[in-house]
Amino acid sequence: MFGQNREQLRSFFQQVWEKRNAGQPLAGLELVVSQVLAQHPEYHALLSDPLALHSDFSVEDGQTNPFLHMGMHITLAEQLGRDRPPGIRDLHRQITLRTGDAHTAEHRMMECLGVVLWEAQRSGAAPDEQAFL
Repeated sequence: MFGQNREQLRSFFQQVWEKRNAGQPLAGLELVVSQVLAQHPEYHALLSDPLALHSDFSVEDGQTNPFLHMGMHITLAEQLGRDRPPGIRDLHRQITLRTGDAHTAEHRMMECLGVVLWEAQRSGAAPDEQAFL
């Protein structure tokens, strides 16, 4: 989808940001990525910084990886669009009603998604969709 390494993924984000700012047409996944990027003004300067392609965002240094954060939003957008795992769309709707904001609901869901992905990576298994829900 994006490429095989983090620099290609980050470059894709930056290219979408450049196209969006230039008013160029976006299609398919670019539209989803553009919407996520627009929701994160705290990362806009980073999206124009060529050095960000190679930056490490260390938890030990108190940093959050903005590309991982936005990538998880994109993952959720794809899951919600397909309702996969089944029931995620309804769960998102419930959390949105409880929090009053879809973006906040996604952040809550991303906490669970992060745990499930970490456990899958650690065990070498596929992510457990039911555990995620």
